[in-house]
Parts: sequence; structure tokens; C-alpha cells
Amino acid sequence: MKAKTFLTGVALAALMATGAQAQTVLKLGHVGDPGSLYEETTNAFADCVKDKSAGAATVEVYGSSQLGNDQEMLQKLKLGQIAFSMPSSIMSSVHPTFGVFEMPYLIKDRDHMRKVRDSMGKVFVDAAGEKGYALIGFWENGFRHITNNVRPINKPEDLKGIKLRTPKGEWRVKMFQSYGANPTPMAFSEVFTALKTGVIDGQENPLAQITSGKFQEVQKYLSMTGHVYSPAYLASSSKQWDNWPEDIRSAVSDCALVASNFAYDRSAEMDDSLVDVVKAAGVEINDADKQSFIDASKAIYADFGSQVEGGEKLVSDIQALAQ
Repeated sequence: MKAKTFLTGVALAALMATGAQAQTVLKLGHVGDPGSLYEETTNAFADCVKDKSAGAATVEVYGSSQLGNDQEMLQKLKLGQIAFSMPSSIMSSVHPTFGVFEMPYLIKDRDHMRKVRDSMGKVFVDAAGEKGYALIGFWENGFRHITNNVRPINKPEDLKGIKLRTPKGEWRVKMFQSYGANPTPMAFSEVFTALKTGVIDGQENPLAQITSGKFQEVQKYLSMTGHVYSPAYLASSSKQWDNWPEDIRSAVSDCALVASNFAYDRSAEMDDSLVDVVKAAGVEINDADKQSFIDASKAIYADFGSQVEGGEKLVSDIQALAQ
């Protein structure tokens, strides 16, 4: 293979000779901290690609926002400066279709999400493709819960006036506004300091992100709301993806699915253990009244169905897979 075959920009410029064969080095960036599900999933993916490609490709993983925040990394994909990133909620700002994963209590469990991935994945692949991105894998961020320093959150009205960090995405903001909170979009890398200094009162994330970000060190309350399930995605740019050799794309695609199943299984294990990590830090934990949140979410579903083209059918199709 000639090295120039792999060159699609700066992201693929690092080539190392290994005997008669060249090795493609692919940079993958994500915002997860050490110990996060993001770190474990991307490391599993990197190991798989190395094995599947028989050493022809190596994935270099850069976590903790080393290559930028989610928005910056999406731009770097387009510029060919990195090969992959691992966006999550921000995809709802890339294409309206991804906003469906902002709907509260839509995804019931991980088996439900597997069915969505396997039966409806093309819907989201096509949506990303319209914006110039290649969506290669459905990974996981997880079921989200609320932490804060004001009070336990049992019902939506308990959120009134609380300044709550959210990811960038209009539907998450609208949802928390409808509950009475003061949602504040902010990059993940800024959240710990903002919580510690009181710039924000709280945040909402899966347990793996809460503990790896050490938010339990600067929060008083964890409310188990499980209000949204957030997928994460393995993304590249369409331009890069289309120019990679078939053997590299095949290895990446196969390993993206392996990593997807790894993420679902590992996240379930982490959920079972990480509540104790938060509790050990002295955080008060409560189980929220989920039905009260479901009842308060009817308006956001109606808005999504009317404002996003095909939104009502998209919600219906996903709900049908839970049965």
C-alpha cells in the first residue's frame, strides 16, 4: 500500500514505516476524563482496530478535551485535522433529527437502544451525512441524572430557579426551562470549576461522567432522575471516510460495533457501582418521582413533533421498538 493512499489531510499525515507496509495513525478526540466510559470505550475501539487491521491502522486516543470541546472537534473533523471524535448531545445542534434523543424518557433501557441502533441507525447516519459527517458507530454516554447544591430534586417544580449546566442543544434547554430551571449550556471541561465557584448550581450527566469529572466533590445532592438517555457516536467527516481504503473502513466499522456492545455492557456495570462512589463522597442521594417528570414532558414532545420535520413519526417509531 502506498502511504499517499491514506492522506486526506493533517489527521492522516502521521505515517510510520513498518517493513514493507505503511501504518495509518488515526487521531480520536473526546471530552471524557480518565476513568470515564468514554475512555474505556475508545480504548477498546483502538485495541480492536489494531487487531482487525493487522497493525495497518493505529488509533491514537486523546481524552479530557485535549483536542478541543465537542464543537471544536466537529470542526476539526471537517478540516481533516483529526480522524474521529465522539460527540453526544451536541449532535442535536448539527441536525434536528438527533433532537429526538433529547426527549425525556424516550429510551427505556439499553436493549431498547440496541433495537434503535440496529433498526433505525440509517436514519441518523443519513442525517449526519447531510451535514458532511460520517456516523460510524452508536456508542453510549448514558442515562442522565441531576446533581446540585440547592436541594434534592424529586419533582420538576424542585428545579425552579436552579442554574443548571446543560450541553449545547435547544431541546435540552427547552426541557429544563419547561421544568422551571435556568439551563446554562457549557462545555464539559468547564463544569467542575463552575460548580466549585458557584457560577452554576448543578449539572446533569450519566454517573460515569459525574464520577470521572469528580463532580461529587463539589455537589451536595444527586437525584436519580434518569431523565434522558444520551447516545454517543463515533464520527468522522464524510470526505475523510470516503477516501480511506476499504480495508481500513472495514476494520473501523467492525470495531465500531464491537465498541458499541462493549459500551452498553460496561455502562450497565458502572451504573451498578458508581452510586456508591458518589455516596462515599458524602452526597445525599434520592430517587426522583419519574412519573411527575413524564407528566410534565408532554409539551416538549408536542413541540418536537410539530417543529421538526418527521419528528412525530420518529418518536413513534422509536417508542414502538420498546414494546
